[in-house]
Amino acid sequence: MLVIGDKAPSFVCKDQNGKEISLTDFSGKKVILYFYPKDSTPGCTMQACNLRDNHELLQKKGYVVLGASIDTEKRHQNFITKNDLPFKLLSDVDMSLVNQYGVWREKKNYGKTYMGIVRTTFVIDEKGTITDIIEKVKTKEHTNQILKA
Repeated sequence: MLVIGDKAPSFVCKDQNGKEISLTDFSGKKVILYFYPKDSTPGCTMQACNLRDNHELLQKKGYVVLGASIDTEKRHQNFITKNDLPFKLLSDVDMSLVNQYGVWREKKNYGKTYMGIVRTTFVIDEKGTITDIIEKVKTKEHTNQILKA
């Protein structure tokens, strides 16, 4: 498990357009790397739209927003188009990113146990250090959680 103060694991992952994105692409910038279970589900849509609606504020505070799930590039493209999202979504179909960040875990829902992405956000500073980990994400208030407003 990663903890605050750890160096954020470096990665190379494709975005919704198939372009390779690396954490090092954002050296010198603060990064919000948020993991979510699945495109176009109610909670994930609320979370993405909250970040979309506050994207300008986050940019003014120096943040770059990156979403990540195991959905395909095509699903990400549809999700972005449908919700007019202004940030990149990383397609982690090989699950290397979710495993590096420790968010692929056992989950329980309606008495069933299964493996999946635990909704988690990592705030990474300009030097690549994790400054915050949000595990109890409030999808409708996520920007406030990030900014601690």
